[in-house]
Amino acid sequence: MKMKKIMALAITAAMTMSLGAAFVQADDVFKIGSIGPLTGAAANYGNAVVNGAQIAVDEINEAGGLNGVQIEYKGEDDELDNEKSVSAYNALKDWGMQILVGPTTSGCTIAVAEKTKADNMFQITPSGSSQDCTKYDNVFRVCFSDPAQGTKSADYISEKALATKIGAIYDSSDPYSAGIEANFEARAAELGLEVAVKEAFTADSNTDFTAQLQKCKDAGVDLIYLPIYYTQAGTILTQAYSMGINAKFFGCDGLDGMLAMDNFQKELAEGVLLLTPFVADAEDDLTKNFVAKYQEAYGEIPNQFAADAYDAVYAVKAAAEKAAITPDMSISDMCEALKTAFTEIQIDGLTGAGIHWTADGEPDKEPKAMVIENGVYVSAD
Repeated sequence: MKMKKIMALAITAAMTMSLGAAFVQADDVFKIGSIGPLTGAAANYGNAVVNGAQIAVDEINEAGGLNGVQIEYKGEDDELDNEKSVSAYNALKDWGMQILVGPTTSGCTIAVAEKTKADNMFQITPSGSSQDCTKYDNVFRVCFSDPAQGTKSADYISEKALATKIGAIYDSSDPYSAGIEANFEARAAELGLEVAVKEAFTADSNTDFTAQLQKCKDAGVDLIYLPIYYTQAGTILTQAYSMGINAKFFGCDGLDGMLAMDNFQKELAEGVLLLTPFVADAEDDLTKNFVAKYQEAYGEIPNQFAADAYDAVYAVKAAAEKAAITPDMSISDMCEALKTAFTEIQIDGLTGAGIHWTADGEPDKEPKAMVIENGVYVSAD
């Protein structure tokens, strides 16, 4: 009987040692997760985010890792659905995620932020632009906020004298679109720009825009502002062409990805302008190297969402080095260290030089403008 007890104790001790070894090994990596729509109508956004972050992770690992430790990276699909985004977050938590790069879109970012706040996990969204995305102090962003996109759009249209009479078509059911439009309209009024037509649609009425376009045509607008996603923008351009509308079209980062839509006639987008922090044909070495790697890995030119995600990972790297975090830290302690470090770092990224962050999670950088010419995005400046 004593021998059996001794053997049992020995087996238990061996199992404990084995589990302990497993835990130690788990502490030998940083685990970064990402969430976005990898399937469905907005898949061009989510896949760009996951792919752009993956390139950054691969580069960092090849250069020796994060504070000398390798990064494990995993992306989850949320199908542009808030509840599924929360489910994706829970799945990544079960995987062992310590830092979240995502989600990709505003609504999903806001939903998941409720969870990261409760867990005190550090979160940086590459492209969630609604003001509410960063309402908690553990959430930062790389992209411009909706107010910034709206005001910068009005500034650019005014500075370049692009229009005398403007029509705006936006999604009143979406915080991204409605937030940008409201701030665009306010800034346009300050600058003396005439917004002659303001027409809304909702998620339940986002396939037929002929009524909104007809009002723009009847008013004689010379520019139509589209603070919306590329899926709806593609439909609007198609319908505008069939109605003989010759106005300019101007949008924000949500239009990035339109050229990759299936069955979309690229010539309909000729001359479309969009405000964005990333231009893929820029001649600096960082952009050229990133574009080359992205094309080799994924067979297409990266969009702004990919660039934002790339910069997000490198911003995490800079903050992690500043704070000297280690993978054995608790998620909460890691978050507290990163929050402080993020206000002290500055990076030269794909989406801007000298990017730095305020304590409320907002980046400080300058926007750029792109125009679609001959089926590709090129700098408008």
